[in-house]
Amino acid sequence: MEESNNITSKNIVYCAQSLDGYIAGPNGEIDWLDTIPNPEGQDMGYTALMNEVDAIVMGRNTFDLVKSFDIEWPYAKPVVVLSHSMETAPTDFKDKILLEKGGVQEVLSRLHDVGYHKLYIDGGLTIQQFLSADAIDELRITTLPVLLGKGIKLFAELDKRLWFDHVKTDVFLGQLVQSWYIRKRG
Repeated sequence: MEESNNITSKNIVYCAQSLDGYIAGPNGEIDWLDTIPNPEGQDMGYTALMNEVDAIVMGRNTFDLVKSFDIEWPYAKPVVVLSHSMETAPTDFKDKILLEKGGVQEVLSRLHDVGYHKLYIDGGLTIQQFLSADAIDELRITTLPVLLGKGIKLFAELDKRLWFDHVKTDVFLGQLVQSWYIRKRG
């Protein structure tokens, strides 16, 4: 966690993965995420996360996936979309997203300057970029009991080891294992 002017900044990953470490199938499919019955609608800590963060940071691919869902925009918090190719937000999303481009540290600096200090980092490539820049403070990873065999990996190669302390593990719906880790620094 970064601290500046007595304001603590924190970047949190909240993500689901398969047993073999994939966050989506080979064509980006995520249908397997809804295979465990959830009749009571347990949110597995999502509401608490949203109450904790100032904004959501996601990559262009994740934004495109979310906007393809046949639902109303699911976020009440500001959404920052990282994209090097999108110059303007799609018309239907101009009031819903803020576009950013650049390296992780420069994006974080701009977001902190506008008051976004506690961030939910979402999307495979975005998570990998933030990890590569050593800019993730917490991992909250839910593992589903499925082997996808191939697809989009949650983690990529890193130039150095990043150590985390285990905080806790919860089991939801008797099947989903959510583990929390905090980045060990210094």
